This record gives sequence, structure tokens and C-alpha cells, in this order.
Amino acid sequence: MSVGMKLQGKRALVTGSDSGIGQAIAIAFGREGAHVAVHYHSDKAGAEATAADLRARGRETAVLQSDLSNPENGEKLFEEAVKALGGIDILVNCAGTDVEGPDESVYVSLHEFHRVIHINLIAPWVLCQAAAKHMGDRGGGQGGPGGVILNITSVHEEIPSQGGAAYTAAKAGLRNITRNLAMELGSKGIRVNNIAPGFIATPMTREYLEDEQEMEKSRRAIPLGRPGRPDEVAQVAVFLASEDASYVTGSSYFVDGGMMQKLGGDA
Repeated sequence: MSVGMKLQGKRALVTGSDSGIGQAIAIAFGREGAHVAVHYHSDKAGAEATAADLRARGRETAVLQSDLSNPENGEKLFEEAVKALGGIDILVNCAGTDVEGPDESVYVSLHEFHRVIHINLIAPWVLCQAAAKHMGDRGGGQGGPGGVILNITSVHEEIPSQGGAAYTAAKAGLRNITRNLAMELGSKGIRVNNIAPGFIATPMTREYLEDEQEMEKSRRAIPLGRPGRPDEVAQVAVFLASEDASYVTGSSYFVDGGMMQKLGGDA
């Protein structure tokens, strides 16, 4: 194995890898030697940019479109990734969305609530099931090379968010899916963990980044005094996907600049 290539020859599917955290994870995986199936919903140009970076590093890649607001598409997406790369060793559920609408959850429409739950919780669950079956069928035994599942949640798996009942419910649910699967899949050599980012500078948070009042509020709430970068989350993903984390499963890794220490239950 080349020096520094922690994921040499591994094959990964990273959902939502057309921008933000997902894109940073896909590129970081490629830098560490992995071949990556790049998923997008509507930003084909962003997905192609991710794939171009991977190809420039000599990695195999495929650009796969799927609308995960219909969770049933998750199984087909996973099958396409397996076909494109010849198998999947690492699944990263990163595709996500938030409520588009009122600041108070009681005014969020049922349609919008369903959309957030479908993308952030049910689709990842479908993909986890597909990955677990694929990796388990491959064998490896207890402690063996079954595979890795990483679910990207949020600090809001633990703390509330104004108007965010759907989002926080989905992220807390995904956290508990992570814990359940870690308990159930360990005997098959499959490790399951989640990463809970705080305020990260991504397209999804652009509105807050451009609002000086919100930025000042965030700076006060974050001990490190700034938003995080997608690559800072990606480096934790590399660790958890690699053999460096061979005895880590069922854990939540907060990448939040210390936000949880200050906010507690008052986000």
C-alpha cells in the first residue's frame, strides 16, 4: 500500500457528493486511494466536477442520478453503484435537505415533513439495508472485512432547531439506526458509525453565511469561533472508513467546533 493511501482499492458510494460535505468526502476518499460512485439529485455539473477530480487521481468513478425523495430509489441507486464499481466496500449516506418554509414547525406542511423524512431518514435506511445485505453476503466473519457504513447526521441529532422538527426527527432517527445496525452487523464484520457536523460552510448553509447577524450568533455559539469546512468533516470520514478505526462502531463523531458544549439543548 502506498504511503498515505488509507483506502487503497476500496469502493465507495457517497450520496449527495455533488457539493458540500458529500463532495469533500468523495474527493478525500479518492485522495486516499478509493474508487467512488458519485451521486446527485439535480446538480449534474457539481457531480461531474467531483468525478473529474477522482479521474484526475486515477480513480474509477461513476456519476449516478437519483431522486431520494422517493426512498424506493435507494435500492436501485445502490445496485447501480455495485454494477459500476464491481462492488461497494463503503457506503456514506450524506444526501440531505431541510425544511423550506415556516420558522415554526407547527406550520410546516405534511408534504414538506414527508419530503425531509424521506430524504434524510428513509432513503438512508433503504441504502443501509442494501449495503448490509451486499457486504454481509460477501462474508468476512466477526472482525473481518465486511464493510463500512457512515451516516452523516448533525448536531441536531441531539439538540432542537427552530422550525426543524422534521430535520431533527430524521437525524435523531438516523443516529439510532446507526446504533442498531452496529449492534446487529458486527458479527458480519460491518462497522456502522455516524458523523454529526455542526455549522459547516456549504451551499445548504449559504443563507446563514451571508447574514452577518446569524454569523455573529454562530461565532458566539462555537468555541472555535468559526464555521467548519467540508474537508474537516471529510477527514473524520476517512478515519472512520479506514482500518485506523477498525475497533470503532456504533459511535457518533461530532465535528462542530465545540458547538455542543455551549448550546446543549438551546440551539
